[in-house]
Amino acid sequence: MANRTAPYGAFNFLVNFEGSEAFGGFSDVTGLTLEITHAEYRAGSDTVNHVRKIPGVHKVSDVTLKRGIVSTKDLWGWLDETRRTGVLAKKTVVVKLLDEQRNPVQAWILRGVTPSKYTGPTLAAKGGTDVAMEELVLSVEGIDLE
Repeated sequence: MANRTAPYGAFNFLVNFEGSEAFGGFSDVTGLTLEITHAEYRAGSDTVNHVRKIPGVHKVSDVTLKRGIVSTKDLWGWLDETRRTGVLAKKTVVVKLLDEQRNPVQAWILRGVTPSKYTGPTLAAKGGTDVAMEELVLSVEGIDLE
């Protein structure tokens, strides 16, 4: 396989929950972020007057999913399960980036995921072509790259 030099498009992706088929047609996935905090340290016997930066704990940002509302209550079911069972509702979520032939090229595995916020659509009787969108913010404990 030849090395690819052109970046992949950001519009071709799938979101799977717990190894299932694609979980709804999401139009946006944002917040795939991992941050490693660093502690600054300087030993008194260092000959050069500078600090060393030592990696510490890491944290993962919340991930936001957006999609047009469809006639399914799958997200609402997970929200309700989280309200009723708490940590027992944690799932693994996989976001796969696809190439032009819809082959997976990279995947982010989100671990220990529970929904933390749901935002329903803004409804306005003005007519037009606006799509009713819903948004789900996920609380993520860990992220891996497949």
